[in-house]
Amino acid sequence: MKTMTEKGIEGKLLSLDANLNYARLAKHVVWLEKKGLIESKIESSEIDVALTKNGSICFNNFKNYLI
Repeated sequence: MKTMTEKGIEGKLLSLDANLNYARLAKHVVWLEKKGLIESKIESSEIDVALTKNGSICFNNFKNYLI
């Protein structure tokens, strides 16, 4: 989520920045979508991933908790 909030990137770049292989990232994306924290769109063989409003709130609360 940190990578998405800082860079707002998609698909393969996200997997590199998150240090996950693409298949593992896909499992996380599905889980986060089911929880309503992110949304993804597939356009011309690219997957765009973005935080939802709830995802942004959750991330900020978690980040503040760690500080």
